[in-house]
This record gives sequence, C-alpha cells and structure tokens, in this order.
Amino acid sequence: MYPYYLEAYTSGKLREVIEILNEQLSECRLCPRECGANRHEKAGICLQKAKPRLINYLLHFGEEPPLVYSEKKEKRGAGTVFFSGCSMKCIYCQNFGFSQLNNGRNFEIEELAEAFLELQEKGALNLDLVTPTSHLPFILEALSIAIEKGLRIPIVYNTSSYEKVEILKLLDGIIDIYLADIRYTDDEMGKKYSGVDNYWSTARKAILEMYRQVGPFKEEPFKRGLIIRHLVLPNDVSGSEKAFEFVSGISLSIPISLMSQYFPVYKALNDPVIGRKITKIEYETAIEFMEKYHLSNGWIQEFELD
Repeated sequence: MYPYYLEAYTSGKLREVIEILNEQLSECRLCPRECGANRHEKAGICLQKAKPRLINYLLHFGEEPPLVYSEKKEKRGAGTVFFSGCSMKCIYCQNFGFSQLNNGRNFEIEELAEAFLELQEKGALNLDLVTPTSHLPFILEALSIAIEKGLRIPIVYNTSSYEKVEILKLLDGIIDIYLADIRYTDDEMGKKYSGVDNYWSTARKAILEMYRQVGPFKEEPFKRGLIIRHLVLPNDVSGSEKAFEFVSGISLSIPISLMSQYFPVYKALNDPVIGRKITKIEYETAIEFMEKYHLSNGWIQEFELD
C-alpha cells in the first residue's frame, strides 16, 4: 500500500505511535537534546510548546529533481511545510527567522490537516516536512485526520539528521522518503557552529536507521528511500570526504545532493572561518571526493561566481 502511512493507518499503528509521541510532551525527549520540558506548560529547547507552529506552507520548486516536476505546460512542486523552531542552533541558518527566532503562528491540529490537504489539492507531489521532529505528535495527528479526508501523497521527512533512533523507529512504515543532511563529520564542528555536542555521533546512527527503513531512494515502482544532502561549507568545516566515505560504506546507490549555495547570514557574518561564500575550488574538491568514493547517483549544482 502506497503511501506507506495508509497501511499504518489501517492497521492501527499510526494511532499507537501518536499516543506514544503525545506522552513525550509532558517530559520531552523527542530530540537528542532531551531537554525534559513539560511542553504543556513551557517551551522546550526547540522553542515549541504543545501546538504545531509554522511560518508557511507552499508549493516549493527548489527541492531535488525527483521531488518536484517542472515542464513548460505543468509544474508540480513539493508541498513544503516550514515548521518553526529547531533543536539545533546553526549560526548560519538561512531560516533563522523561524528556526531560531520562532517566527510563525500556532495552528490547531485540524488546521494543519487542512494545510496538508490544500497542498495536495494544489498539485503537490509530496508532503515535504521541514524540521519536523519537535512537531511529530501534531504532524501524525493531523496526518490521521487528513487521511480520512483523502490525503494520498507521500511524506518527505526533511531533517538535519540530528535525530534519535528510538523516535525514528516509531516512524518505520509511515515515512516514505527521508531527505537527510550531513552537516558535519566532526562533533567539535557541530558544537561550534550548531550548538550541539554530538552531531556526527548522532547523525551516523540516525542515517543508518533511515536507510534500514527505506533503502536508497528509487523512483520505481514508486518514490521511496533515502536521499543525502551535503552543504559544502568554507574551509571544509562540513568534512566532505569523511561524509562520502561514510555513505559509500552504506550503499553506493544512495543519491547525494551536493549543495553549493552556502552564504553567510545571521551569526556567521563575522565568523573568521565561515564568514564568506565557498570558492569554486572548494566545491570542485567536494565533487572529487564524491567521485573518489564512487557516489555517482545524485545531483551537483552549477557553481556561479559573483
């Protein structure tokens, strides 16, 4: 049954997972920060309480090619939902206005379900959930309502990969596509630039669990699987070679989306290491590392000079 959440809904698994996740709100352990906040009374480290909060939802055409469709006569984007808050505190986050300053508004669960259905009605190829972890209890509750009203597009779990394996296991059979970052391959870099102690130690385990659930991304017989995103940062802060070595050890079939669009914003503007755009040489070096580890699936970007 596709999307996979339809089977989880029919079997009752979706309801069971919703109940487990709702229990987390009294002493939150949804993300690796495990702040323990009673989100019925106060916000967690992610800045979220006990309602979904988002800045916007829209058709987005800038995601990876298989997640969107664009021809002269027809354009179908990803149905992207931008949730507020984040458990990471990246000093260069382009979405800092809502990820770290918590801009947006609270939705009712029924409103969120209607947003999902509206995106499907507008032609979205998928439901692209950006930074969903803090909102998982609400997302799945809204999903259950939307399924009853005809939601049938696959879910893209769009994540930094800073995820708990225990939580990801609950999503087995619910998520169709994992769109997962590798931000850094050194815990010290994660601490310095994203404020978390254990990014790489955590992300490796999370990516292995995502792969176990869905395998490498494939378009046939239906779109399902894991895609890895890697944003090249100045001075190899992102640790590209180690990232590709890790992925190659899992499967050479995992598509890599190698991103060149980094530019400093927010607190990175005056940083001596990442306070500039990347150079063409830095991006081409990352491409060479992909080739070295035989990762030929995926996408590279045209590098534009100023």
